[in-house]
Amino acid sequence: MPDSANSNYSGVTKEFIEKVKTFLYDHAAQKAYAIPGSPDVRRYELGKLLNEIMDKAKIDLPAAARTQLINDMTQEFLEFGVIQPLLDDPSVSEIMVNGSKKIYVEKQGVVDRSDLQFENDSLVLDLIQKIILPLGRKIDQDNPMVDARLPDGSRVNAIIPPVAIDGPTITIRKFQKGKLSMSRLVEIGSLTSGMAEFLRVCVLSKLNIIVSGGTGTGKTTLLNALSSFIPEKERIVTIEDAAELLLQQEHVVRMETKPSNIESKSAVTIRDLVRNSLRMRPDRIVVGEVRGGEAMDMLQAMNTGHDGSLTTLHANSPRDAVSRLETMCLMSGLEIPLRVIRQQIAAAIDLIIQISREKDGTRKVTAITEVCGMEGETVVLTDVFKYERTGISSDGKVLGQLKPTGIRPQFSIRLEANGYKLGPEIFGGSINNMLHPNKK
Repeated sequence: MPDSANSNYSGVTKEFIEKVKTFLYDHAAQKAYAIPGSPDVRRYELGKLLNEIMDKAKIDLPAAARTQLINDMTQEFLEFGVIQPLLDDPSVSEIMVNGSKKIYVEKQGVVDRSDLQFENDSLVLDLIQKIILPLGRKIDQDNPMVDARLPDGSRVNAIIPPVAIDGPTITIRKFQKGKLSMSRLVEIGSLTSGMAEFLRVCVLSKLNIIVSGGTGTGKTTLLNALSSFIPEKERIVTIEDAAELLLQQEHVVRMETKPSNIESKSAVTIRDLVRNSLRMRPDRIVVGEVRGGEAMDMLQAMNTGHDGSLTTLHANSPRDAVSRLETMCLMSGLEIPLRVIRQQIAAAIDLIIQISREKDGTRKVTAITEVCGMEGETVVLTDVFKYERTGISSDGKVLGQLKPTGIRPQFSIRLEANGYKLGPEIFGGSINNMLHPNKK
C-alpha cells in the first residue's frame, strides 16, 4: 500500500487511513483491475469507483484527505508493485520473475539477478491478475498460461501452478519507448546502410518478407522498422496475439486474438484473424508471428494477390525457417502433399531476413536470403547478404562483417519494374559497403 504519512492526511490518524485503504482494496480491487482503457481513462474511472464506494459506506473524510486517499489508491491500482522500478528503468529490456524470490533482468543483452523480491507467491499472483484483468483475459488452474500486454505495450507471458512448479512466473518483454528505426539499427551495427536501402526497396515493391530468429533476437523490432517503409496511402491490417506493433501510418486496422471464455468457447485465434483479414480489403497484412496452421492461410493469401505481407517466425536459419513453415502448414489440418506445400512456400515468400543475438548481447541481421523457387523437391535459397563471424575480441565482443555476397537477386527485375534500380555497390561492387560491427 502507498505510504500514508502525507501532509494532506492532517487531522486523520494513520490507523484510520490504513483501515479505509484496506476496505477500499477489498471492495474495489476486482472491478478496478478490470477497468479497460488507457492509464488516463483508468485513472478517471478508478476515481469515480472509489468515491462511489466511500459514499455508499458513508466514510467521512476531509476533502483534502479524500483526494489524497483516492490518488494513493489509484496509483496502487495502476502501478505494478515490486517490479515498478524495473519497468521505469530504460536500461532494462526484459524482466523475468521466477517465483516470488527470484527476479532476473536483461540489460544490453546480458541477464543478471535483481536484488528485488516479492514477499510471497500470492503477491505475484495478484500482479498477474492486475495485468490481465483489464484485457479480459483469465488465468487459473484449468488455464495456467496467458499472454498479455501492459498499457505501454510491453509483452507479458505468465504461467502459474500446476504448470509452473516453483511458483508463478512472469516474463515481460519491455516496450522500447524510443522505437528503433531502420537508421538506428544501422547505427548500432545490426545491419549496413546498403542492406537497409535494399530492404526499403523490397518493402516498397511489395515483396513478401519473413523475419526469422530465435527468442529475444529482435524480430518484432525489425518488423516494426520494416513496416515504416509501407506507404502512407495503403491500408494495413495487423494481426497479433498481444498487440505490440506500432505502425506510424494512419490507415491501420489492429487486431488481437481473444482467449476462450469460462466455458472454453468463443476463442478467436490468429488463424481466424488471418482469414477474416482477407475480407477487409487489405493492401498489406502484417502478422506479428506465425506459430501454427495459420501459416497455410498466410501463404494462400500471399499467393492470391496479397503481396507485401510481413510476418515473423522462430527459426535459427533461413533453411530452418522454410522447414518451420512446412511443419506449420502440416498443422493446418489440410491433407496437402509436402511437395505442394513447398511449392506454395516457393511461390509465396520472396525474402527471409535472419536475425540473431550474439554471445555479447548484440543483435545482428545474419542473412538476407532470397527464395528462388523449386529445384526438384527442394526450395532453393540464395543469400544476398551474409554476416561472417571472424572471432572474439579481448573484451568479449563478437567480431565479424556484414557484407553482400555479390549475387543480385532474381527479383531485381521486379524492383526495377517498380522504379527502383539498385546500383552494383549494394550487392558487393564496392568494399565501402562492408561494415565492421564494432567500429566506432
